[in-house]
Amino acid sequence: MVKKPAAKKAGKIVVNPTFKIENIVASADLGVELDLYAIAKSSADVDYEPEQFPGAICKIHNPKTAILLFKNGKIICTGAKTEADIKRAIDQVVKIVRNYILVKS
Repeated sequence: MVKKPAAKKAGKIVVNPTFKIENIVASADLGVELDLYAIAKSSADVDYEPEQFPGAICKIHNPKTAILLFKNGKIICTGAKTEADIKRAIDQVVKIVRNYILVKS
């Protein structure tokens, strides 16, 4: 990315910034409760240390994103560059967690 110098127009400085999307953060709700211990145990790409942080961290490699999973089924997707990347990452995490949904008694 090239920085453009500010231009002067009629004695005022005109700034024309350029930008590039680097990181989109999205939240979603799966609408179910998750067994984070079992998810972390079954997948090398999921880290869960509840003493450190209440959510499990799932690393998705393509697209390169991280998804935070919470027991209540809420998720946060970070690191995506497009909405399509978010959709692909969430679809992948759904495949990982679908067998670890807690059934309320």
